[in-house]
Amino acid sequence: MNITYDDLELALLRDDLAYHQARVLLLVNAVSKNPGHQRKLDGLTKLAKLDFLLRYPALAPRVLEQISNSDPRLNLSREEIEAPTDVEAPMVRYKYGPWDDRYYAIIGALVGRGLLRYAKGRKGSVALATTKEGRRLAEDMAKARNWKALAERSEAIADASSGMTGNTIKDLIYERLETLMDRPHRQVIQ
Repeated sequence: MNITYDDLELALLRDDLAYHQARVLLLVNAVSKNPGHQRKLDGLTKLAKLDFLLRYPALAPRVLEQISNSDPRLNLSREEIEAPTDVEAPMVRYKYGPWDDRYYAIIGALVGRGLLRYAKGRKGSVALATTKEGRRLAEDMAKARNWKALAERSEAIADASSGMTGNTIKDLIYERLETLMDRPHRQVIQ
């Protein structure tokens, strides 16, 4: 069987999307379990900003006062602390801060698979919560060696952002990471 470049590119894209879906599922599950978030992740702005802190974990303590670099749930390595923007899945600077164009496909896939559900959000926003099957899968993933650190980071970020809106987190990112956010739209945050 000959594998073509198109087949390989499609397989890599599928793997890439699977990774992003898994990460978002872990994040939404951590937020949904937290009573300070009303058991849901309220709004795409909040999703993007919390995902930014999850992808750039060494920046989370600069943005969220309730967490520190020494929190063991962040699982920060010395390399991550020394080079906080050298991450495997960078985001781009967009109009309202860090963003990833894959969110719509990721959310659609997770809802379509019955792992996330839409919930009533504030002021007409889209809110997400894990389904029973989504919670089970996220909890199983959190026990697996390959996903444990990401699940713990999700929990730490969910706890530290409890009670905050997406706009509040966005404003903190702009205020506390001003030099990092001072870049043209669509530029990769590195």
